[in-house]
Amino acid sequence: MKRRIALLAAALTLTLAGCATPTPADYAAEKPQLDLRRYFDGELVAHGIFTDRSGKVVRRFTVQMTGTWQGAQGTLDERFTYSDGKTERRVWRLTDEGGGRWSGRADDVVGVAQGHAAGNALNWRYTLALPVDGKVWEVQFDDWMYLVDEHVMLNKARMSKFGVTLGEVTLSFTKR
Repeated sequence: MKRRIALLAAALTLTLAGCATPTPADYAAEKPQLDLRRYFDGELVAHGIFTDRSGKVVRRFTVQMTGTWQGAQGTLDERFTYSDGKTERRVWRLTDEGGGRWSGRADDVVGVAQGHAAGNALNWRYTLALPVDGKVWEVQFDDWMYLVDEHVMLNKARMSKFGVTLGEVTLSFTKR
């Protein structure tokens, strides 16, 4: 009986360890070092897709961005054009809180986005008010950005509601 309990405990421990999610600290030694103020300063373009939970691409888009900074305060003006011709705009107001911590606000973000950067990575967590079929859903984003080099950053964000994954956004940013 003790042996079964020990095996069950070991199996549970391995299962839980397999569910651990990465943290920004996991990337602390990665280069190049991500400096949001430097990367998101000036003109950028991003190309992206939204995939549903099955992995099917349901939306493609391009984002033209302009970043400006005044000390620790930044503005990132994002202008989206979707493959169906629809357009959107989101203006982020970013604040460097120090120690790799960031906060962000936008009109369609509920509350304040919280970010943590280390090494070449940044993790944002926020709730977005997303219009869907005439209603507004509050969905959660777990958003990861990885600086590849001084011009390219990759972004992968998981969108969920009530802990259930709805889909993923994948982006490739290019700094001009």
